[in-house]
Amino acid sequence: MLNPLPCPVNADPKDALSKVPEVTLGFWIIKILATTLGETGGDAVSMSLNLGYLVSTGIFAALFLAAVFAQVRSSQFHPLLYWATIIATTTVGTTLADFSTRSLGIGYAGGSVILLALLLASLFVWNRTMGSVAVDTVRSPKAEAFYWVTIMFSQTLGTALGDWTADTADLGYSGAALVFGGLLALVAAAYFWTSLSRTALFWAAFILTRPLGAVVGDFLDKPRDHGGLALSRFSASAVLLGMAVLLILSLPQRPARHAH
Repeated sequence: MLNPLPCPVNADPKDALSKVPEVTLGFWIIKILATTLGETGGDAVSMSLNLGYLVSTGIFAALFLAAVFAQVRSSQFHPLLYWATIIATTTVGTTLADFSTRSLGIGYAGGSVILLALLLASLFVWNRTMGSVAVDTVRSPKAEAFYWVTIMFSQTLGTALGDWTADTADLGYSGAALVFGGLLALVAAAYFWTSLSRTALFWAAFILTRPLGAVVGDFLDKPRDHGGLALSRFSASAVLLGMAVLLILSLPQRPARHAH
């Protein structure tokens, strides 16, 4: 896949290409696949391999840091690298949320509240520091650092929120999927038919796709007596990864441009 040429040295920084992709329908489809993969992949390592949440979090955190380092060091947008980093955030978010809510005994409600506070704090500091949290402004290492920290918090929050809705609220995986799918539909309607902030709507949709992916992933691999399909976590993860890679390679992927 061809990548755009780097911007000229004398170009206005506002005209520089973003290091993240343009937000399209394809972006959201791949994002949901990636978040679902994060759930099945994280569970495969922590549960199926019996490594536990803490060790699994350490493994995925190392992969996440390596991917972010490569993403920040890159001079331009690379679709496979970007989505590999997104998948790394979903897997570490899965095991980190499970470790916090289960092993540490914080619980889904407590974990969700804490992670929501961390996410909002990250967005607040990012906005105060850089002047905007719009994705088309992610063109510098500092902005990328804020971007990936915020995403990591959102992915972790999504896992806890999905578990809370499916288990504590007793909606089950299908019921929780309908709830988050409905909320995403409302965000989409607001995008097309209202003048609400596009940046706020983006982050609302970005956050909601994670619990949707989490409950769908749980529905695929959890036992039948828990409301799941009891599919192999490794097989489900392989299929989801294959689908994601196929879409990444076949759908147009170009960097977001600054909105003048």
